[in-house]
Amino acid sequence: MKILLVEDDRTIASGLEYSLEQEGYNVVICYDVMSGKKALMENQFDLCLLDLSLPDGSGYELCKAAREKWDIPIIFLTACDEEVNVVMGLDMGADDYITKPFRVRELISRIKSVLRRYQKGMQSKHILELGDIRINTLDAKVYKSGKEVNLTPLEYRLLLVFANNEGQVLSRGQLLEGIWDVAGDFVNDNTLTVYIKRIREKIEDDPQNPAIIKTIRGLGYKVGD
Repeated sequence: MKILLVEDDRTIASGLEYSLEQEGYNVVICYDVMSGKKALMENQFDLCLLDLSLPDGSGYELCKAAREKWDIPIIFLTACDEEVNVVMGLDMGADDYITKPFRVRELISRIKSVLRRYQKGMQSKHILELGDIRINTLDAKVYKSGKEVNLTPLEYRLLLVFANNEGQVLSRGQLLEGIWDVAGDFVNDNTLTVYIKRIREKIEDDPQNPAIIKTIRGLGYKVGD
């Protein structure tokens, strides 16, 4: 299992490299955006750990570069825990977000959890349908009546949670857990409402009276009968 670690603090990078290698991971360290992009071009990674603030740019740039080339988990490492930055990172395709200082064991737990989610997703069926909505999980694309719908990575993951639990009432807590493991620590409950509203505007015939993602008052949300 090969991990790309991009962290400009060499002491932190060295400590993480040692801890991750003790867990059996093969770690490639880069200290800036330029070398991180080069590593992404030359290697196949199973997961990326990206510092948000780098000397020559941002971890967002590397996240975008990684997403253009591979469908792999991405975790941001950052000293900034403002919600706007968290949401931006998740919208760009990050799978999780951990704020410095953090315990190495917590990071390793997050890594294993994200990898399990990806492996489970790979084992699920490739085509999912919700009414006239068709989800192709192989290329992570969504279509409505045959026309592609442009979703952000987080909107896509949220829709996938619904599609994989068709017919079940999902609480807001279950939805948050299905998207990212510790979302409650970073994103308030209103943010989930915003994402569901955004998805409805893109996939529902009448977003004000949704027929696909239904609100079950007092309990949560449900797709299907």
